[in-house]
Amino acid sequence: MIEELRREVEARRGYAVDDRERKSIERFLDETTRLERPFDEDADPVHVTASAIVVGERGTVLHLHKRLGLWLQPGGHIDADESPADAALREAWEETGLPVSHPPDGPRFVHVDVHPGPKGHTHLDVRYLIYSPDVDPDPGEDESPFVRWFDFDEAIGLADPGLRGALVALRNG
Repeated sequence: MIEELRREVEARRGYAVDDRERKSIERFLDETTRLERPFDEDADPVHVTASAIVVGERGTVLHLHKRLGLWLQPGGHIDADESPADAALREAWEETGLPVSHPPDGPRFVHVDVHPGPKGHTHLDVRYLIYSPDVDPDPGEDESPFVRWFDFDEAIGLADPGLRGALVALRNG
């Protein structure tokens, strides 16, 4: 599974949305060559995570991260025997309560960002485009209650630098 993901990340070299993504692609490729269990958060402080950029008629969905206090896309760790694309879909559903799905033609990998995570970890985050119908978010009890739709311009204004480039690219087309 990691070799297929590495090929997808490498293919983004020609489509990186900004300098941050270009650097993230190179770091992802470097780190994943040395990691024995790249999806296992307990195996190494550096590991692969998956996120969902949820879009629909209203724009995009962000949630106020409970620990970080930032408006972010849903995402998190990849469970054993789960693909990154499936993890992104699961995390989007868990964190937003929305009936989400991959595009009709299958998962669409759209962005890479390497950033610090909690506990001194580094997340090699792969991001997928996820669709939701025009319904209100309904996150679970253990999730942040602050989840909402934003139009793209508003989301871009709130987004951290690691997400901003992806949102601009998706807004523009």
